[in-house]
Amino acid sequence: MRNRPLLWQICVVSSLLICFTAANLYAQSFNYDANPPHRFAFVKPASPAAFPTPSQCVGAFGLACYTPALIRSAYNVPSSLTGTGQTIVIVDAYGSPTVQNDLHTFDQEFGLPDPQLNIIYPGGSPVYNPLQNHSETSWAAETSLDTQWAHAIAPGATIDLVIAANNGGNVLNNAVQYAVNNHLGNIISLSWGSPEGAISGGGNNTQVQQAHQIFVAAQQASMSVFVSSGDFGADNNLSVTNASYPASDPLVVSVGGTNLFMSDSGTYQSEDVWNDSNPNLCPFGCTAGLFGATGGAPSVLFPAPSFQQALSGNSMRSTSDVSYNASVYTGVLVYLGFLGGNNNGFYFFGGTSEGAPQWAAITALADQAAGHALGYLSPSLYAIAAGNTYSKNFHDVTFGDNAWFGPGFPAGIGYDYPTGIGTPNVANLISSLTGNKVK
Repeated sequence: MRNRPLLWQICVVSSLLICFTAANLYAQSFNYDANPPHRFAFVKPASPAAFPTPSQCVGAFGLACYTPALIRSAYNVPSSLTGTGQTIVIVDAYGSPTVQNDLHTFDQEFGLPDPQLNIIYPGGSPVYNPLQNHSETSWAAETSLDTQWAHAIAPGATIDLVIAANNGGNVLNNAVQYAVNNHLGNIISLSWGSPEGAISGGGNNTQVQQAHQIFVAAQQASMSVFVSSGDFGADNNLSVTNASYPASDPLVVSVGGTNLFMSDSGTYQSEDVWNDSNPNLCPFGCTAGLFGATGGAPSVLFPAPSFQQALSGNSMRSTSDVSYNASVYTGVLVYLGFLGGNNNGFYFFGGTSEGAPQWAAITALADQAAGHALGYLSPSLYAIAAGNTYSKNFHDVTFGDNAWFGPGFPAGIGYDYPTGIGTPNVANLISSLTGNKVK
């Protein structure tokens, strides 16, 4: 660990290729890995009111720091909706030994109510042991990010945190299956995946087929599923473009990543594609190094749904569908309490795994406004994007690309691979989805 003034690097999680030895050896077996939430330590001020503004954070650390209030303001999240009566299901592996206390600390700092948090272990409760070389610290951080930021956007929603005993593909699939079979909630968030190019057998892989059938069941049960699109560009560190699975499944909404810029008061200013390797994109001089780039590429496993093909022009299913802030340099604050001693505290977080739980929370708000589950959401989102109210509902991200030390795709007007149909103007989008005006 190398100390820096008020800021030190504690972990840059390795690529999504981690734990894929099994994928290369056994045609029907592979592991998922968390879309890694890169993080930097942040020394918390003595009072929550003293949290620095984004510009102060940039001046002190070279990174902006976004609180729940700032993100809600920038994306126009309506104050009249809280997600009350809704349940967001989050599925992660290994879990975190301090997730409940960490969420409580997060809530105290940002003036949020503690939610109903149910922790469910369909395959038994794993023993947290970060020395086992299973990326358990990364998964614990992922769990904290997912729960805290789903709650930040939908503070009145119940969270059902479903913990898989490990990150095996079939084990995580079974955890999602449990959530669907028991209809734990109307919205599911998944912040993990595997590059399609690392899945032996491709579309014939039994775990891919198993997962797809689970998503078919979710669609039939009117459940909305959101998946992060990956953090290593269009090629997922494989030198050829390939999408991440399960983000590439046509029955989920795949969430890509952006750099979100706002004023110190939370006024939306602009966005471009999250890609630290592009010197024209990496914010604030990239003083802390390179972290990643949003996923987004055509699938080799699934054909495109007709509504997506009409906008993408591609016959194959592609990621991303939508996007959200994901850069570490425009990062959100997350509390980690499992690191021990002085390492516990608030951290800057980024990654597309930041966007999936927040899009899930937005859908909880929309379900509340509608008075019923909106279910499989992609057709409605693409219909709005194809209509004449597009600019009221989405921010069109048109600058940048997702070439992460390899091939990639540019952003452009309308649909593009890195950012899909764009980022949400939440209040307007909920009104369009439900027919009910919200504030």
